[in-house]
Amino acid sequence: MHNPSFLSASTLLAILVSSSCANVVTITISSTITTCYSTPPPPPPCSTVVGVDSSAWSSLIGSSGGSGGSGGSSSTITSQSSTISSSSTSASAPACTDYWLENIQHQGLAPYAAAGYKVFRNVQDYGAKGDGVTDDTAAINLAISDGGRCAPGTCGSTTTTPAIVYFPPGTYLVSSPIIDYYYTQLIGNPGCLPVIKASAGFSARWVIDGDVYQPSGSLGWGSTNVFWRQIRNFVIDMTVAPPTLLVAGIHWPTGQASSLQNIVFQMSTATGNLHQGLFIEEGSGGFVTDLVFYGGAQGLNVGNQQFTMRNLTFFNSATAIMQLWDWGWTYKGVSINNCGVGIDMTGVNVDQLSVGGVVLIDSDINDTPVGLRFGNTAATGPPASNNIILENVRINNVGVAIQGAGQTTVLAGSAGATTISAWGRGNSYTPTGPTPIQGFINANVRPGGLVSGADFYERSKPQYENMPLTQFVSIRDAGAVGDGVTDDTAAINAALASAATAGKIVFFDFGVYVVTGTIFVPAGSKIVGESYPVILSSGAYFANMAAPMPVVQVGLAGQSGQVEWSDMIVSSRGAQGGAILIEWNLASSTPSGMWDVHTRVGGFAGSNLQVGQCPKTPTVEVTSANLAANCIAAFMSMHITASASGLYMENIWLWVADHDVEDPALTQITIYAGRGLLVESTAGDIWLYGTAVEHHVLYEYQFYGTHNIAMGQIQTETAYYQPNPDALIPFPADATFHDPVMAAGASGWGLRIVDSTDLFIYGVGLYSFFSNNNVTCSNQGNGEACQARIFSVETSTVSVYNLNTVGTTNMITVDGVDVAVYSDNLDGFVDSIALFRS
Repeated sequence: MHNPSFLSASTLLAILVSSSCANVVTITISSTITTCYSTPPPPPPCSTVVGVDSSAWSSLIGSSGGSGGSGGSSSTITSQSSTISSSSTSASAPACTDYWLENIQHQGLAPYAAAGYKVFRNVQDYGAKGDGVTDDTAAINLAISDGGRCAPGTCGSTTTTPAIVYFPPGTYLVSSPIIDYYYTQLIGNPGCLPVIKASAGFSARWVIDGDVYQPSGSLGWGSTNVFWRQIRNFVIDMTVAPPTLLVAGIHWPTGQASSLQNIVFQMSTATGNLHQGLFIEEGSGGFVTDLVFYGGAQGLNVGNQQFTMRNLTFFNSATAIMQLWDWGWTYKGVSINNCGVGIDMTGVNVDQLSVGGVVLIDSDINDTPVGLRFGNTAATGPPASNNIILENVRINNVGVAIQGAGQTTVLAGSAGATTISAWGRGNSYTPTGPTPIQGFINANVRPGGLVSGADFYERSKPQYENMPLTQFVSIRDAGAVGDGVTDDTAAINAALASAATAGKIVFFDFGVYVVTGTIFVPAGSKIVGESYPVILSSGAYFANMAAPMPVVQVGLAGQSGQVEWSDMIVSSRGAQGGAILIEWNLASSTPSGMWDVHTRVGGFAGSNLQVGQCPKTPTVEVTSANLAANCIAAFMSMHITASASGLYMENIWLWVADHDVEDPALTQITIYAGRGLLVESTAGDIWLYGTAVEHHVLYEYQFYGTHNIAMGQIQTETAYYQPNPDALIPFPADATFHDPVMAAGASGWGLRIVDSTDLFIYGVGLYSFFSNNNVTCSNQGNGEACQARIFSVETSTVSVYNLNTVGTTNMITVDGVDVAVYSDNLDGFVDSIALFRS
């Protein structure tokens, strides 16, 4: 992931040391509204040293079920046109100490780590007490670092030392930051949340530090290269730390395939306090869900290239969300209660507005003087900054719904309850333009199959906290090895078939599971991985691009049922030009789900597709004759076929490696994978929240002959090596898969929509940073010259909110005609359009 230098180191440091309700040095965040405490907040969600009973507040954050979910194993969609419900196997809720993940035998194998390396570690095995009295800082940090793992500042990145660091119920007192390591999942008990409590003498900037600043002023890892990590199921309590301490619960500069879930932030409620819940200053995310914030100067204080955040609840924060900067940001299911300002977008960077755009949907703002505040004026620029789209936003007792520069009222609020059906600000194309808008717009007409009530359906990743240990089957106990050598095809297929028949949940212990044939996932399967275990295709079965075969196949054409799949990676080893990494055929009346399931092609240990095998070659003209055939590594990353329907996808990254993750210098490489995500479901009803697809040859996303799809912040990157070679090689256009016919010299499409209807995209970033591995074509002011076109709409109806492009001359092409040029939509480093409809 490319990290353009649009924020200087001095700017970032200024954010770090100065960000609060007051003005800062180079990012100006001004606020004259203080917290309104007309009513007290609800009781805090935890009160004892033995953990937290989540039942008191599970209705707020949906710890496992989300909207339309219950207990992590059931879901409901209700709308005027359809009612869908189901429930899976239930069991009486065990005591909170009986969480299956704590008690299952841990036999994860990291084949490229040192002998005896532990994947799973319990902090109490390292001396943490969790009694609310003992200082557990050192013990927790030892549990994280044990085993020669990838530390910030000493290791660029690696996939070889994954870890789950588990916290049983309890209150863990810390006097200095918990230091996160690369490829780490910090996980608490979801049924009885552990509390991480900053001590009264705590004096650091953050409680959990997701990327430690070094003495040089740089982050320990480049924020856009921090992948494959999670934090979930915690209470972070800062209430005894001094109110005047500038402290945040989590510091989270991050890239893709990362997530925060099911976390409560408890902060000071003293007037003028400086506490923050979540702080993000840079990166290329990312996904966050199911967070609750009490008090503080800001619940969120965030900036990143793009993010999807949903199901966030704020009580009594001076500012619920301080948007430091972004290119695009999608908020869904936000509830802001009794705060001073809901969302503040007025931050500036060196006198230029840093906030590109925000999309807010399916949300509520209550008892808050200012709902949303922006700062764009003709004098402040860039001209297309501060794009705003609101859709289905409910307000109650909000004085000013939208406030502009100089605290002018742009949209009045309401003393009672009312709904903003849709409101927009920025440039619009319908389909031609640009036409500046600032006011009410026509809301998208949402198909009944996509909604639960008035809101788009959503469901949080199931954690199966109510399932007894007897409901789980270890894939290693079933005979798979996962050592990166053994052929595990037969063992995995037998285990999945047996578990689906018995109604069991398959637990993939960490490992690298080599497969030489298709892994079949039958209807009824529930699969969960330990720290992203890898299914790794290998051999001749997947090597023929003229006869592509699925590596993981979910259902067969014409089959129906439900599948739940979370926390895994599907990859390929060596030349695999016929590998379709994931093929989804299943039709689901009750939605199936994929959460934190990723594809990774090349660039990691065991792939045989690293810098030694697949170096970049910008000084050589690459042709069909000299192209490195051993680096043709996948036919397609994911195919949702015509028979599939009812699929919910959340935090999915389909990545063809642009660099070697194991190389200390993160050296760029060239890997060829033909296609990214192809969706051709004829029935539709598909949701994509927080997905990204990068570095494929022909396209990243392609939707063909489909309809009824809702997306929240999709993101792409064009292959760095293109147009050397261009998109004509090495994969010839295949009409069976509706491939685009590319012109000579063209780079692949970021997004292509063909013969489709009712596609709703709530935030999209299409980036082309390089031309033949040279970045100057995307540098600000250089004419966006990396590629000519990136987004094609062909005989389709689509609604797009907050479109951002980089390095692309023409932002939108409709039926072969370029309708939007970048120079009409300048927004700093990116080019932005608030609304596009065809």
